[in-house]
Amino acid sequence: MSDNDVTVVHHPLIQHKLTFMRDKSTPTAMFRQLLREISLLLAYEVCRDLEIKMVEIETPLEKISSPKLGGKKLCLVSILRAGNGLLDGMLDLIPSARVGHVGLYRDPKTLQPVEYYMKLPHSINERLCIVVDPMLATGNSAAAAVQKLKDAGSVNLKFVCLMATPEGINVFQKEHPDVPIITASIDRGLNDHGYIMPGLGDAGDRMYGTK
Repeated sequence: MSDNDVTVVHHPLIQHKLTFMRDKSTPTAMFRQLLREISLLLAYEVCRDLEIKMVEIETPLEKISSPKLGGKKLCLVSILRAGNGLLDGMLDLIPSARVGHVGLYRDPKTLQPVEYYMKLPHSINERLCIVVDPMLATGNSAAAAVQKLKDAGSVNLKFVCLMATPEGINVFQKEHPDVPIITASIDRGLNDHGYIMPGLGDAGDRMYGTK
C-alpha cells in the first residue's frame, strides 16, 4: 500500500457521522442521510485540485477577473448499487457534473466482480472521472470498474469510498497505481466472507433496507 496515493479524510464531522453509520441500530433513513452528508464533505477533498480559469464578470460595483471551473465538466461514476449513496451527495455540491454508472455484483463464492450494466457520458477521455463506491473491501469490483472506464477511454480518474481495507487498497493499487484513493477510513481488514471489519455491514442493504 502506497500512502502517497491514499488520502484519509480525518475531518471531525466525517468521523462523527461515520460512527453513527457503523452503529447497527441506526435506521435506514438516517443511514442514507448520513452517507449523503459524508459524500458531500468527501467531494470537497476530491475536488481540491480541479482546473480553474479566469473569466471577466461584472459585480454590482465593478468589472473583475474571477476564477471559474475550466475544461469539460467532470464525470461522477457510480458503481451500482451502493455507489448511488455517495453519488447523490456529490451531486448536491456539483450539480452540473455528468453521471455514469457501472453495474457490478460480487459473486458470493468467488468474491469476483460480475458486470451487468455500463452507461457513460460522451467525451469520457476529456473528463476527470470520479468513481464512487462506499466500500473498498476486496478491491476486485473497484479495480474492475476502473478498468472498464480505462477501456472506454478515460485517462484521468480518482476513486472515492467511505471505507477501505489494506487488502482492498493493495489489490486496487496493483491494478491501478495511477488512480488516487480518497476515503474516510482504513479499517482493520476482511473477514472470511469478504466483509470489512469492523465496517458497517453491507452498505447497499443498509441503504435500502434489504438483506
